Amino acid sequence: MSQAFDLRLATLRAIYRDGRSTPRQLIAGLRDKAAALNPDYHLFLHLLSLDELEPYLAALDGQSPETLPLYGIPFAIKDNIDLAGIPTTAACPAFAYTPNESASLVQRLIELGAVPLGKTNLDQFATGLNGTRSPYGECRNSVLPEYPSGGSSAGSSLAVALGVASFALGTDTAGSGRVPAALNNLVGLKPSKGLLSNHGLLPACRSLDSITFFTASAAEASELLALSARHDPLDAYSRRNPLWNDGSAFGTPRPFRFGVPRGADLEFFGCAEGPALFEQAIAQLRALGGEAVTVDFSPFLEAARLLYEGPWVAERYSVVGELIERDPEAVLPVIRAVLEKAPGASAVEAFRAQYRLQELKAQCDAVLAELDCVLTPTIGRPVTLAELHAEPVRRNAELGYYTNFMNLLDYAAVALPSAFMANGLPWGLTLFGRVFTDQYLLSLGDALQRHSGLPLIGGNALATPAPAGTARNDRARLVVCGAHLDGLALNGQLRQRGARLLEATRSAPAYKLYALAGGPPLRPGMLRVAEGGQAIDVEVWELPSAELGSFLTGIPAPLGLGKVELHDGRWETGFICDAWGLDGAEDISAFGGWRAWLASRA
Repeated sequence: MSQAFDLRLATLRAIYRDGRSTPRQLIAGLRDKAAALNPDYHLFLHLLSLDELEPYLAALDGQSPETLPLYGIPFAIKDNIDLAGIPTTAACPAFAYTPNESASLVQRLIELGAVPLGKTNLDQFATGLNGTRSPYGECRNSVLPEYPSGGSSAGSSLAVALGVASFALGTDTAGSGRVPAALNNLVGLKPSKGLLSNHGLLPACRSLDSITFFTASAAEASELLALSARHDPLDAYSRRNPLWNDGSAFGTPRPFRFGVPRGADLEFFGCAEGPALFEQAIAQLRALGGEAVTVDFSPFLEAARLLYEGPWVAERYSVVGELIERDPEAVLPVIRAVLEKAPGASAVEAFRAQYRLQELKAQCDAVLAELDCVLTPTIGRPVTLAELHAEPVRRNAELGYYTNFMNLLDYAAVALPSAFMANGLPWGLTLFGRVFTDQYLLSLGDALQRHSGLPLIGGNALATPAPAGTARNDRARLVVCGAHLDGLALNGQLRQRGARLLEATRSAPAYKLYALAGGPPLRPGMLRVAEGGQAIDVEVWELPSAELGSFLTGIPAPLGLGKVELHDGRWETGFICDAWGLDGAEDISAFGGWRAWLASRA
């Protein structure tokens, strides 16, 4: 491990505010450090010269951390993502080109004050999960030299793990942003597809690629995502980020349900420590308030096999096929071996694979509908450089066992440090969930990092304050007290929107319950009062946030949705009643709930 360092966003902001350093001073020192590390680790393909850095540093003159949220923050860029005026090689010299403009995401980060340090090494054409498939040299692990860095975002992970960049951009089609995170004690955020613009990214599979962040902590990944997730009209695959997934969704998780693959689906490839480390991760999530639910993982694994056994290899070939046909020796033999079957793929096979993928996605979505996330190891077993050299295809495939399905199924994922193995190598887990639950997953990751107390890169402890507020995902909670209760007349309005019952509980002792005039159906009104209130029986339901609007517009006066206090002090969205609507209503508070009143009438 390299010597102690701390390049976290909050640390550098404090250094700049206190005048202990300037961006020029800091980044010049980091550039020297990167140049010294490069002969051993091969992490940078192009380290910006002081002249090349100067325009970015000059743009910070007259600015400060108060005016630019990423003022003077150094970052690294995987060399399949464009930086204006610097060659993009994708680790293939014969393919290199020099872009006139930066990728949309890179430009956004620069506008926020971040300073690009250089372009990083990768498995050629982002085809690989190990970091050894580059003509510019193998990337070895930041902790143990006999292991690889992981890939394909090899150099980007090392730039953060070795302390020359605060964060780095990678890409992830099949695990390229998660595998190297696991092997180097990093957080690797693979956002929902389209959340970060891919304009200016040389694609591996354009329909699947995600640009990723490497950071020391989940909190930093959350901040970077909140700053940079926005729709880009220059990227046809760009998607708008729902408001439930903005920066304010990052918070402290409340009790949650997480899926765990059944034993028959777990694979550690002979690793003696893996099973115990995974059980430890499960225990840590339980300690945070999680309920573990065993799930059939086989449809996820079948979807994973489609990525390299199906026609998506042809999508990769569409990028580099012309070069292979013109100059096959320009492409590494192992990459050619992966892509060589692509020209024979037919449109018929492509459609059949898409149909099967859709069937599998329906099964997997049904699993996730009942959960807040799923927990897996990030990799089953770390492989040594010697093992990769002996069996490059087999060992690379093993690294993708838990990662290959994610973008095919359109899920969000975050890889997190979880433990260190007996030999000192980092071991990581992955949390994944439905599309656009990125900030929720990062909230769980932040809570996990705080609970575990695992040292961050550079030997640092996570000392920043816990996030304010409650973590949110794509589900809204709703308190009901009357005809929407389970099994009653209007409950179908919830169920047809995909809602599920979370709990039967009671309100705080501050309400009166009325049977409103009119009907059918008979309806109650729950009113908060300053005196004479009592606890009322209620249910808490959860429904997709996208369905809440249509539910709200169908609620007749005098009822509406507001905040309801529960007996344990929680405030949740729920049914409330305007006082003017109580004309002719019957006070039924003494029954303690709607069901009890209905039973008395029967």
